[in-house]
Amino acid sequence: MHPTLHELTLALAAAWLAAGLALLGADWHLALLIALGTYLGRHLFWLWRLARMIRRHHRLVPPFPEGVWGEIYRAIGQYQQRSRKSRKRQVRFQRRFREAANSVPDALVVLGKTKRIEWANPAAAALLDVQWPRDDGKRLADICQQPGLGDYIDGADLGKPLEMTPQHNQAITLSLRVAPFGERKRQRLVMGRDITKIQRINAIRRDFVANVSHELRTPLTVIAGFLETLADSAATPEGHRRPLEKMQNQTRRMRSIIEDLLTLSRLEMEDRADHLAPVDISRLLQGIVTDAGTLSGEAHHILLDADPDLWLLGNEAELHSALSNLVFNAVKHTPEETKIRVSWHNDPTGPVFTVEDNGPGIAAEHIPRLTERFYRVDRARSRESGGTGLGLAIVKHVLTRHDAELTVASDPGRGTTFSCRFSAAQRRSPSPEPPPEDVESLQPAPVTSTEAWPTREPERRRA
Repeated sequence: MHPTLHELTLALAAAWLAAGLALLGADWHLALLIALGTYLGRHLFWLWRLARMIRRHHRLVPPFPEGVWGEIYRAIGQYQQRSRKSRKRQVRFQRRFREAANSVPDALVVLGKTKRIEWANPAAAALLDVQWPRDDGKRLADICQQPGLGDYIDGADLGKPLEMTPQHNQAITLSLRVAPFGERKRQRLVMGRDITKIQRINAIRRDFVANVSHELRTPLTVIAGFLETLADSAATPEGHRRPLEKMQNQTRRMRSIIEDLLTLSRLEMEDRADHLAPVDISRLLQGIVTDAGTLSGEAHHILLDADPDLWLLGNEAELHSALSNLVFNAVKHTPEETKIRVSWHNDPTGPVFTVEDNGPGIAAEHIPRLTERFYRVDRARSRESGGTGLGLAIVKHVLTRHDAELTVASDPGRGTTFSCRFSAAQRRSPSPEPPPEDVESLQPAPVTSTEAWPTREPERRRA
């Protein structure tokens, strides 16, 4: 900071004082010392005053001293004013954030770097039995006493929610999600939502679908029997045979829908697959590809590339249903001479099953909805092929029960790739013992495709 006119004046006055004292006969060293002491004393006074005001958290307000200290005081005062405004904004923001967080019906718990509770909203008391500040510094896993909660919070895979039943209120079911934040993502925001009503609604829906499907199965069987009798009877007029054939086709389609709905209901009963065992996927795919060639009438070029040493821990019947759905879809919804590549290989993240074709492809806007029930890209073509619109929904549920994920990549006009990605934990080595039962005996009711792909050719029936 450059000296001001006032500072120069003071320095000049000190010099004149020293000169005057020297003329009066005083020792010039003493005169100079007195002059410098006067000049430095002023600086020390303003420095001491500034230090005391800062130490006592006093606000620096005008009037300020003249000279360089006035500039220092003024700059510090402006900085204090800006800091006060910034603190007020932060206080307002924190207050509004707290008010908003306190009004959220979901439980919110902030965990520090050591995974201990630092803050929680009022909803956390009702849902997780976490009260703040009573539980400040405690571990959430110690309060909830939920198996696997501590590992879930510390784990790297936080994308999937964790469902739990709190010990203090076992009448509700919570869905927990954890979001890392802060420096190096070491802190955690735990969010808990009451999904009891959603689960009850889903249970009612599943029961309704299952009950209706069971009730419809018997009358449809009776109708199909009478239609078959009429179609085979020599007494049936020729003019009635065409309508009877259409009625039989629609009856078969309705029975397929009912069987698929029952399959979905069964898959939705539990989140995890049961009867798990090492499955030889390569052998499974050989049978599926053979059936796909029969379905195609050998009109498609189907290639199989499967690692025979890569087995998978899973339910063989469910896996057969899901994988065959994807392969048969590729046959049904692509024209003749289409190349279909079925592969089973190992990635660093885990086993991957893919079905790739160079068919017409799927428009991007349809891909997110392919696994929805009864969703169809081309409804007219879907009805012609006789599908139920539930195949990919079944595939999705089977993969969910096996901790797997379905991804779809498509380039319209160039082809589509369906990929099933399994976790590395499900990878198994070949088993020395043969499977206990044949796949056909384990296979559930036939499953049809979703008819989600646009087609250029009508479906060819099995030979």
